[in-house]
Amino acid sequence: MNDAVPHLTGAERVKTHVNLRPKDAATLILLDQSGAVPKVLMGKRHMGHKFMPGKFVFPGGRSERADYAMNVAGALPTHVETRLMAEVARPSAAKARALALAAVRETFEETGLMLGTREFGAPDAAPAGPWAQFKAEGVFPTLENFHLIARAITPPKRPKRFDARFFCCNAGEIAHRIEGKVGPDAELTELVWMPLSQVRALDLPSITRIVLDELDKRLASRMAPYVPVPFFFERYGKWQRVEL
Repeated sequence: MNDAVPHLTGAERVKTHVNLRPKDAATLILLDQSGAVPKVLMGKRHMGHKFMPGKFVFPGGRSERADYAMNVAGALPTHVETRLMAEVARPSAAKARALALAAVRETFEETGLMLGTREFGAPDAAPAGPWAQFKAEGVFPTLENFHLIARAITPPKRPKRFDARFFCCNAGEIAHRIEGKVGPDAELTELVWMPLSQVRALDLPSITRIVLDELDKRLASRMAPYVPVPFFFERYGKWQRVEL
């Protein structure tokens, strides 16, 4: 997903695309802090994609109705929920939770990694599709250790537009893995755990670099809940940064 700042001039945007309404989306930064140097999980997009072929991105994608119906074992932290409901036309706790769950589901669909816990057994019920696989594997998604790093809306006149929330959680939240989700014919052709000090050497979308800078700030504060969450969007042709 991670396509909030494609490189097109204003003239190119006007000529080639209508102004689409942004779709709600979520992205997950998986952080491995088990070693001396923090690492993040990056996936390489298939070269056949029309949008950002070959770019390294965080797993993520659009929110779906099924994300509203999935139960969780642990709720979002209050400060995360509050910021997810800021600057939203119709804010609700249900939407905030669904956005975080979209990040969990998309991460599974693209990487095969199931985030959650087996401590409480399988969910009693789950919507059809990817969430049913969580139930089958006895993995109950939990959001209590999620952090919100940033929010960004794709600028106008792009071929696709997303209102993306960038979440982060520790790799210790991985409860199970299904093989075969990544490969030559998949959306992501490879996965790499990259040290934060080296990840910028990859071919990254612009917004990914911006979010990595924000992640550095959050890590420096030890993920303190009082650190503002930036919201990036374009207005009158200029890139804006508002703190949530």
